[in-house]
Amino acid sequence: MASSSSPTADQEPLLRRAHSPSSSISSYDSTSKSPIDEEEVPLGQSNLLDRSVENDILPETAVLGRNLGWSSAYILIMSRVIGSGIFATPGSIVQSVGSIGITLLLWVAGALIAWLGLAISLEYGCMLPRSGGEKVYLEFVYRRPRFLASILIAVRSVLLGFTASNCIVFGEYVLYALKREPSQFEGKLLGLGLLTTVVIMHSCFLKTGILIQNVLGWVKIALAIFMVFTSIFVVLFRSNEGIEGASQIKTNSSYIWEGSVWNWGIISTAMFKVSYSYAGLSNVNSVLNEVKNPVKTLKSAATTALITSCALYLLVNVAYFLVVPIEDIKDSGELIAALFFERVFGTDVGRVLLPLAIATSAAGNVMVVTFSHARVVQEIARQGFLPFSQFISSSKPFGAPMGALITHYIPSFLVIIIPAGNIYSFIMDVEGYPGQFFSIASSAGLIWLRFKRPDLRRPYRAFLPAVGFQIAHSISVIFAPFIPREGLNWRQHLSAVSYAFVGTAILLFGVLYWYVWTVWLPRRNGCTLEETVATLDDGTTVTQLVHIPIGSKPVPTTYDE
Repeated sequence: MASSSSPTADQEPLLRRAHSPSSSISSYDSTSKSPIDEEEVPLGQSNLLDRSVENDILPETAVLGRNLGWSSAYILIMSRVIGSGIFATPGSIVQSVGSIGITLLLWVAGALIAWLGLAISLEYGCMLPRSGGEKVYLEFVYRRPRFLASILIAVRSVLLGFTASNCIVFGEYVLYALKREPSQFEGKLLGLGLLTTVVIMHSCFLKTGILIQNVLGWVKIALAIFMVFTSIFVVLFRSNEGIEGASQIKTNSSYIWEGSVWNWGIISTAMFKVSYSYAGLSNVNSVLNEVKNPVKTLKSAATTALITSCALYLLVNVAYFLVVPIEDIKDSGELIAALFFERVFGTDVGRVLLPLAIATSAAGNVMVVTFSHARVVQEIARQGFLPFSQFISSSKPFGAPMGALITHYIPSFLVIIIPAGNIYSFIMDVEGYPGQFFSIASSAGLIWLRFKRPDLRRPYRAFLPAVGFQIAHSISVIFAPFIPREGLNWRQHLSAVSYAFVGTAILLFGVLYWYVWTVWLPRRNGCTLEETVATLDDGTTVTQLVHIPIGSKPVPTTYDE
């Protein structure tokens, strides 16, 4: 990171003081420079030991340093988006909606919805360029009831922030490449091995881990492009060689609509899986403390990644349908890509080398998800909302968030070892359903800030009608599982939508945890819950929550550990 005698534009304060005598924020005009230069202030001190919500608008240089340039930020998004979804999800979607036509429509609709969500993330990320993503945004907007937003985010991130699904896909594809029937035990063992290796890499070898995940990201982009050109070659030159999929698509365009299931409940569940496949477009928002020129990089890299990922998703899905018959796709499930390569290249190449390359792609997804989610967990711990917060917040002993990575490892490990059959789809549904509530909260908060906080500087502005549509979409997804389905009695229907109950129960647990910890216990013990700021040995600033007896002297606001 190059030294500079004056702060860059991305280091300027992003909050202009409203012209009100009651404002407690220092006054800056649009051209003022921040007195805080990340090169001149000691690590961990760039927020002057003040971790209040308002001062979180100042960019902060992480103890880890700004190690992510444009290319690394772009790959952090692309590797998160293009994981097992592009290789495993199309089969389950076709099984649900019954036809190629609806499947492609859902991927197009998913791209548009992804743009709506990305616009919201870009406005928030450019306005509040700090690590933590939704944690920072919802804490900034929803300050009452006190700590509720923070604790709900913490519960969701810790209990649902796992990378188990891609670990499972990794294990299945490795076994497929080795010409072995995927067994639950062997697949899970390989998945656990991958997860453990990634956590160790990111905990002990920070820059090496970034380099490896960058390489894997470019490999998976190249693989997706290769699949597209392969399918085109098959259609043009090999349609008469017994590859049934290519022949059907070329000679009968109405074939793509055969077997369509026009049920809103089923379509919305499939849409849910498509939306999950686009979910990583805001991945860089979680690590902005480590991104060089965070505002400029975020806007450019995220927009480029959106265009790239949407194009690749559509083209790769078309590639599958050109080569593999729809009935085989329905039967293949998560192994659709392996069938694609086997039909094109034969058993030797198709069942060994390329499925192994797909497993490598899933491994790249696990690397970037683990990398970014550990930073979110670390930011949550810095607010004092987790047990062993100082350990999780620290970057010792290897200059990486080892404690946060271990915290991420535990729920992922538990989900992988759960003895269940079709766990992949259930994991996607449970992970994504509670996220719709947070999507509504962040979207509504963005609209509220536009009218109540016009003083905020916004380098990027989302289109407000699109924000409203995002709210409507999230509401529809929340209620869609409860629409009756044809051919299912009420018991079967409740079983099919059990993910909605599990996801909602986790959020209700968060509300209960908030009430007991921040309201009932302090009231019972005659105390108030107060915040203090400390600096850890590695320079990381943290907030600590302490119980102060009512009527006693105020607790000191800052101190060193």
